[in-house]
Amino acid sequence: MRIASLLASSTEIVAALDLTDDLVAVSHCCDWPPQVRDLPALTSALFEAQTARDIDEAVRAKLQGQDAIYALDAQALAALKPDLVISQALCDVCAVSGAEVSTVLSDLDPQPTLVNLEPYSLRDILETITMIGVAAGVADRAAELRASLQARIDAVAARSQALPGPRPRTVLLDWTSPPFIGGHWMHELLTLAGAEDAGNTADRPSWMTSWNNLHALNPERLVIAPCGFPAARTLEDIAGDLEAVAALRQLGARGCQLVVFDGNRLFSRSSPRIVDSLEALAHWLWPDHHPAPDIEPEMGPVHPLSRLDA
Repeated sequence: MRIASLLASSTEIVAALDLTDDLVAVSHCCDWPPQVRDLPALTSALFEAQTARDIDEAVRAKLQGQDAIYALDAQALAALKPDLVISQALCDVCAVSGAEVSTVLSDLDPQPTLVNLEPYSLRDILETITMIGVAAGVADRAAELRASLQARIDAVAARSQALPGPRPRTVLLDWTSPPFIGGHWMHELLTLAGAEDAGNTADRPSWMTSWNNLHALNPERLVIAPCGFPAARTLEDIAGDLEAVAALRQLGARGCQLVVFDGNRLFSRSSPRIVDSLEALAHWLWPDHHPAPDIEPEMGPVHPLSRLDA
């Protein structure tokens, strides 16, 4: 089986299914497991930007002009002759669109199998594991992985049901400049982890807000995990945004607890790491009731005010 994965999340699923050696190409965002970084990258970003604000402005300009955000190397894809191509139909801002991939594959002979992923909830994320497993001929392996992840989700849910006291009003941001309140599966992560979803994100995609509107939500906890940014990059980016710094200091002065997580490897990727995200969030919210997750220390939690005021 020759697999081309055009999503970081699907590459992680392929690896979790013990199919890393079957990968022949990935996307420019794929970075886990480490050995995939040496594979050909079939996609690239069509904009150059450094800060979160720059990225937001560049992407908005592309979308308003109906320009592509990412390029797909169709010739390289054809030359690799994959049997299975994994793409996405959820977010044109995150990766090359499934419609574009489908158009490219329609000209190939023979045509590879195309699996387009569009997860919106935790259940959907688990279903993508089944979809990839079936397409790759390892359905039993996928069923075992899915069951193990569901068991971990259920364990967090059970501990949260027995929590003492009120649940803290919590907002999760998946972008900071401007601030975006995370949607899709974020509501489930918050509520399963033992928080009250102050942003009311159920059945919504991520959406742009303002720091003033965020203050009005009166959060007791604020989780910052920008999509695609490691924690260190997020802290650096916030430090250069005077509006964000002022807003976070004001929230902290009001008693809101703030934390930064790795939004590149946690929260935003619809892969098995989403359960790591749930466990990390639950432990941060309720450290005496949820055990610490098995994640690398650099993935968080990091308290931004201590870094900004250092």
